[in-house]
Amino acid sequence: MEFKKTLSTATLLLASTFVLAACGGADTETETESSAAASSEVVVESSSEASSTAAELQDGTYTLVEKNFDTRGWKTEFSITVVDGKITASTYENVNEAGEKKSEDAEYQANMTGKVGLGPAEYFPALNNQLVEKQDPEAVEVVTGATNSSETFKKYAQQLVDAATVGETDPIEVDNVVEE
Repeated sequence: MEFKKTLSTATLLLASTFVLAACGGADTETETESSAAASSEVVVESSSEASSTAAELQDGTYTLVEKNFDTRGWKTEFSITVVDGKITASTYENVNEAGEKKSEDAEYQANMTGKVGLGPAEYFPALNNQLVEKQDPEAVEVVTGATNSSETFKKYAQQLVDAATVGETDPIEVDNVVEE
């Protein structure tokens, strides 16, 4: 009887482990573009008082550009505008060598939408709006289906906020590594 009870308990424990392992799988959202961006300029009279940035932001326009085009021919151009110590505009875009915007590329938009349900025309405005609303890159939530773009946006937004904290308006050039 003791053996059956121990065996039943062990079986139940093993089954529970398998169920939890199967349900808790890795979060592997994928995205078909490499560096985030789509044009959308968001200008908002920011009434958000909740800013988790420790230092006051200096008024001005702060710009970041990637030096290299990715394997699909895009590179990021990103700027924020600060007025009265608040981010009032955010423009995050990828451009190709001809200066065309990824957010306006109908073929790219259709391919992304077909694969993940949305494209740069949707997720870039969402990211820009969140930054203006929340005033904190870390508070920007990842857009489902655009995980890599969201993470790149947050990383670059933090660099721009850091520049705004000290009033450094010279463009930030990112020597992004392009893997073949």
